[in-house]
Amino acid sequence: MADFTLVVGNKNYSSWSMRGGLMVRIAGIDVEEIVIPLDRPETQAAIRKHSPSGRVPVLLHRGLAVWESLAIAEYLNDLKPEAGFWPAAVAARAHARSISTEMHAGFMELRTHMPMNIRASYPGKGMTPGVRADIERITSIWRDCRKRFAGAAAKDDGFLFGSFGAADAMYAPVVTRFRTYGVTLDADSEAYATAVLAHPATKEWIDAARNEPWLIDSYELK
Repeated sequence: MADFTLVVGNKNYSSWSMRGGLMVRIAGIDVEEIVIPLDRPETQAAIRKHSPSGRVPVLLHRGLAVWESLAIAEYLNDLKPEAGFWPAAVAARAHARSISTEMHAGFMELRTHMPMNIRASYPGKGMTPGVRADIERITSIWRDCRKRFAGAAAKDDGFLFGSFGAADAMYAPVVTRFRTYGVTLDADSEAYATAVLAHPATKEWIDAARNEPWLIDSYELK
């Protein structure tokens, strides 16, 4: 039996669950996974059996519950600092945490008007002025990180700070949104998005999402 259990919501719809799922894969740990379908009468009671906040994801480890994706990243970084959650250089590490926190707290227009739905294809939908502003900010973050930090990393695999880390996990659900809604990206941002989608952990999550049986009507745009 695995020491770690990760409780998540629907892989197709739950962006925060995806972030938590990618964090445990960065750590390379053996984890048992519990998927709780969202938006059902029994959902809250099922989640609260595991999560004090009543939200997913939550990582369970030897009697400890760690909820929220960034908290999971920091906890796993404490346990496995060699996994490469954050860049080695102090300035790059501070920047990675800053943009990860910005993702955690912001971009509400994008979240509202372009809900995550990996299986769907809604090109052109949801593009409000506020969403466009969010997209411009996000892609500027990507280009800036790639220009300033990726080339200085020990290994550059096409990610924000060279190797796939916590900051990439935080932005990976946004990459899936851009594909779902047919968002046209500049060349550098497109290259980064392609690298994220090609990462084995992302591909594994997307494959599982596409094979889920559940639907949430509010995320299925007409």
